[in-house]
Amino acid sequence: MAEGYYVGVDVGSNSVRAALVTPGGLLETTAEEPISIWQPLSHHFVQSSTDIWDKCCTVVKRVTQNVEKSRVRGIGFDATCSLVVLDQNFQPVSVSQDGDQRRNTVMWMDHRAEEQAARITSTGHRVLSRVGGVMSPELQPPKLLWLKENLRESCWDKAAHFFDLPDFLSWKATGSLTRSLCTLVCKWTYCPPEGWDAGFWSSIGLEDLLENNFSKIGSATCSPGSPLGGGLTQDAAADLSLQPGTAVGASLIDAHAGGLGMIGADIKGFHLPCEDQPITARMVMICGTSTCHMAISEQPLFVPGVWGPCLSAMVPGLWLNEGGQSATGRLIEHMVKGHGAYTQLQEQARQRFPHTGENIYNYLNNHLSFMATSGSSVDLLGSSLHVWPDFHGNRSPVADPSLKGMVIGLALSQTLDDLALLYLATVQALALGTLHILEAMKEAGHDIRTLFLCGGLSKNSLFVQIHANATGLPVVLPEQLEAVLIGAAVLGACASQDYSTVQEAMERMAKVGRVVQPDSELRGFYERKYKVFLRLLAHQREYQALMNQR
Repeated sequence: MAEGYYVGVDVGSNSVRAALVTPGGLLETTAEEPISIWQPLSHHFVQSSTDIWDKCCTVVKRVTQNVEKSRVRGIGFDATCSLVVLDQNFQPVSVSQDGDQRRNTVMWMDHRAEEQAARITSTGHRVLSRVGGVMSPELQPPKLLWLKENLRESCWDKAAHFFDLPDFLSWKATGSLTRSLCTLVCKWTYCPPEGWDAGFWSSIGLEDLLENNFSKIGSATCSPGSPLGGGLTQDAAADLSLQPGTAVGASLIDAHAGGLGMIGADIKGFHLPCEDQPITARMVMICGTSTCHMAISEQPLFVPGVWGPCLSAMVPGLWLNEGGQSATGRLIEHMVKGHGAYTQLQEQARQRFPHTGENIYNYLNNHLSFMATSGSSVDLLGSSLHVWPDFHGNRSPVADPSLKGMVIGLALSQTLDDLALLYLATVQALALGTLHILEAMKEAGHDIRTLFLCGGLSKNSLFVQIHANATGLPVVLPEQLEAVLIGAAVLGACASQDYSTVQEAMERMAKVGRVVQPDSELRGFYERKYKVFLRLLAHQREYQALMNQR
């Protein structure tokens, strides 16, 4: 019998990707399509669920075009934790004041609901213990409250279904309204086995969501990877050019799919400190536009400023804590492209790598190596330039969306060397932010001994090495760089019932590529730089307090 395949679909912030994956975790083919983002107002970021589904269909058709459709055993979807709004006929409802019906999705990074989030935090409700004690504007309750308070007639009163984007995709594929525990537990305050806390929704002014057993936000749930409905519907199968009835696994948030695609990998022979330890000794970082820090535990651990603990939100039966940085790749791009020497950088990179297509960050990494004195580490170039990286607020562990970015140590010049140093200091600040999250998790009871990195920034050698150096932990990179797509395919594999458990599928399909060890000689340097990092936070708060005096 011919070998089967699984399809993984990943919806990121800027694009939709799909992969055809073998049972052994090998990516046979991949495809990618861009998706549109609109910014109608400051802090408002919206998308179209119709556009996203259309692009999903395009990439799935492309990766399966040369395969007999009966060999596609299952399909899994992951996506950003954005909010999709549909009416009673499952048609899009606008989430913007311009009323454009196509734009019916509030993106994860939309911070329009900061004031609503602060009000929800002030209630002190018990559900807040599951989100680090602070309600983030990136979670769904404040976004829902904003829609009710600001777009009551044009949106709220018309809305009949609020989906997390991953659940929208699995509904579109199967017609099943069953939500994944991943989305509801992590982003909506759902808590199994009790379920929804009616008192919470009533206390924040969203009591209308209690109607019909919470039908607008989901009354049926299941674990990620569970088979949904009867598989692909006739319409979805036609859209995707696959067979009706093809198994569809309950979906995951994109970061959690990256975790699934890495955390269970067989590490024997790599001499890692987490070898012969449970997988709770591992933390997965999914590094792209933003970064998510995923740690799991056998018992619930409450980490101030870190989301969770969430039962079965990533790995069934284990508790998930999710830290994060709201802007990482986006911050690096902001710092580099906004610098006065950016045009020079582009030209130099084109001249140096005219045929290889090397990107500007590879050029900057090489440039920093040339700047370092003979035998000296690149890291030490960041001794007198320091960055606090919360240009889009702090998700973890401070959980303060009002925090701003800081740069200390600028000179009166804008040379290419200055740009390279600012880039280096930004990467170092992001790595120290990861250390800040690790320290909070350790204090709460986590014992993390190894980092597992995936996502776009894991392809940047400087970013990876500095994370190892700053944290003092080895960094594992996946054999297949697209670990998020592997995680999405794991969902399809589980739904097909070719594997008995998610853990079995992870062990078979997730593979270690290489290990990056920390430079022990830099330990003292990063201990000092981390002290400066924490002082930056303290100083920003001091400045805020001074300016708030009357």
